[in-house]
Amino acid sequence: MKAEEAFPEQSLAPWVPVVGLEIHAQISSNSKLFSGSQVQFAAPPNSLVSFFDASLPGTLPVLNRRCVEAAVMTGLALNCSINKKSLFDRKHYFYADLPAGYQITQQRVPIAVNGSLSYSLCIDNKMSQMVTKTVRIKQIQLEQDSGKSLHDDTRSQTLIDLNRAGVGLMEVVMEPDMCCGEEAAAAVRELQLILQTLGSSQAVMAEGQLRVDANVSVHHPGEPYGVRTEVKNINSIRFLAKAVDYEIQRQIEELENGGTILNETRAFDSKLGCTVPMRDKEGKQDYRFMPEPNLPPLILYDAKSLPANMNHQQVVNIDWIHKRLPDLPSVKRAKLVEQYGILPEHSFTLLNEDGLAEFFENVVKQTQMKPKKVIGWIIKDLLSHLKQHSLTVKESPVSSFLLADLLNLLVKKDISSTAAKQVLAELWKGEGKTPLEIVKEKKLGLIQDQKELEQICQAVIDRQENEVMAIKSGNQKVLNKLIGLVQRETQGRSNAVLVRQILEKKLSE
Repeated sequence: MKAEEAFPEQSLAPWVPVVGLEIHAQISSNSKLFSGSQVQFAAPPNSLVSFFDASLPGTLPVLNRRCVEAAVMTGLALNCSINKKSLFDRKHYFYADLPAGYQITQQRVPIAVNGSLSYSLCIDNKMSQMVTKTVRIKQIQLEQDSGKSLHDDTRSQTLIDLNRAGVGLMEVVMEPDMCCGEEAAAAVRELQLILQTLGSSQAVMAEGQLRVDANVSVHHPGEPYGVRTEVKNINSIRFLAKAVDYEIQRQIEELENGGTILNETRAFDSKLGCTVPMRDKEGKQDYRFMPEPNLPPLILYDAKSLPANMNHQQVVNIDWIHKRLPDLPSVKRAKLVEQYGILPEHSFTLLNEDGLAEFFENVVKQTQMKPKKVIGWIIKDLLSHLKQHSLTVKESPVSSFLLADLLNLLVKKDISSTAAKQVLAELWKGEGKTPLEIVKEKKLGLIQDQKELEQICQAVIDRQENEVMAIKSGNQKVLNKLIGLVQRETQGRSNAVLVRQILEKKLSE
């Protein structure tokens, strides 16, 4: 939904929606932020809990170097300033899945500040019309995750799984620079791609590795921002767009009907497609922040500040990390467009599907077909097959080698594009046959005998008197119908260009 669609025409003045995001990304690390416990999704409940995670008396936190490096890497990729000195704090609140009664976070001086994220979105849902926008990043902070509460309604009890307790998180706080669900979704999708490219987070939303809180408010132009609501723990990009747009519309309707917006926390009900109240925030919660007494300040270095006699294993060097940053998605897209001459919107499709860009490049290397034509086969044919069977690119039964082999047959004019699609469908069965074997077995090779093709064309002309008259009267579009009939007659084994030439010649006689 575009922002302006959220404003009913009967309003005295248009409403301006404001959207800010807080995103928790689980750091890709073998162990937790402050303990040596393993990090593993869907492990048996409470099987990955150290004494520290369970908050047993006398246990102390030990900072995980990998988590620090992942946060620095992410901060650099998001154009942030990295603080050479950052601090840890205790944020107190009492909940069953937080054994210590506090969370270790970075409230006062986080590891990274003042960054930006550029993202692109379509205008009017047209991939060919894209606009690039930028959202400011206020800060990135390191913090530990809480455990998980499992509510058993039938027995009226809550069970606690502490496997997730203490897992390292990066909280990315975005400024309220967005105005609709589509923008929020595009920004989070770009962040997700960046995290996955860096390897700092797997960012799989279905596994809780990326969770989004959206802050939404509306106001009239020139007026202060309205009262905001927070939609918590959104675990899908599609749901994020729906939740934000619903919340904008709900607030506008509430205000236009004379109501007021409560400063509250809401949840998105994906089945009903609406947000529902969770708890109010009128009485500001006092988290009683205090410096974490068991952790010293986190000191980072760069090439200039690194002491000469310092052991490199003991410190984190910002410049060393910066030099090793991989190409980010925006750079990869630009290179794909420049190198292969494909459309910018196609570069987005290639990067949005994990492994698809590599698949495309492998096909291009192994075929004589031009990249602009290869991209059509990848996006229209391969992707539609994958989606139809709910498979990822890496699970495709048709390898890049097999697809290239098939496209080479097409380039050499051994088969028609219609026959190529039939071969692709056969390859999809994963029976281990090569494209050429399928062509021979199914007799899909192009008819090489021109006389045979001329006879078939003449037979089609003889049967289609009305169409022939229409063509001779100047309606050349009808010729396509005759070409289609010849293709059907030959079961896709005729070269459409050659068929057109034969038909044109015979109709002009």
